[in-house]
Amino acid sequence: MVNAILDPTGGAARIREDVLLASPRARLRGATIGLLENTKQNASLFLDEVGKLLVERFGVAAVVPRTKFAFALPMPDELLDELAGTCQAVVVGVGDCGSCSGSAVADGVALERRGIPAAVICTEAFTVTADAMAALKGATGYEYATTGHPVAVLTPDEVRERAEQALPRVVTLLTGGDREGSAASARSELASSSREREERAQRAPQSGANEGPVASERGAA
Repeated sequence: MVNAILDPTGGAARIREDVLLASPRARLRGATIGLLENTKQNASLFLDEVGKLLVERFGVAAVVPRTKFAFALPMPDELLDELAGTCQAVVVGVGDCGSCSGSAVADGVALERRGIPAAVICTEAFTVTADAMAALKGATGYEYATTGHPVAVLTPDEVRERAEQALPRVVTLLTGGDREGSAASARSELASSSREREERAQRAPQSGANEGPVASERGAA
């Protein structure tokens, strides 16, 4: 009996020239980050948690969650156009099988070729497939984040823990910094946010104090 093999490349020919990858953003603060999930079990929760952590810890302004409904194929051109037009970076995942890992890498490379830094997340069991797809797309050695296999059977709390563990690597891929630099960036962003909150709190009483006499004079008039 012959088993059918699904081609996650969509039948595309091998790209022989080197792919020019996007220059990663130096800062995530104020950025809009896309979250491209592929309908695999727990993929949405995983990426939602990553997005939440990026907002809380790195000052990301907004996340744009989108779904690719054919997990074994590259994303449609219209979805690529939308993400490239609205986001400064995109997190892609989760590659939890052979075909979906390959197509996730294909999506990441497609985004990079449009100038959008991408962090692709695949499980450790399918790195061979992911690497093969990168080579097929002319991006041999393309870097991505990995997490333990499988993701589909995890509880919600376990998925959140995996997202926490993957976060440093995701940040490194999006920003181009090393892990220590990413951690330092997170501390810097948190300190900056804290200072802003303190400054707003200090200005608020002063503003109220200045308004008091004005209100009194108006009443007397």
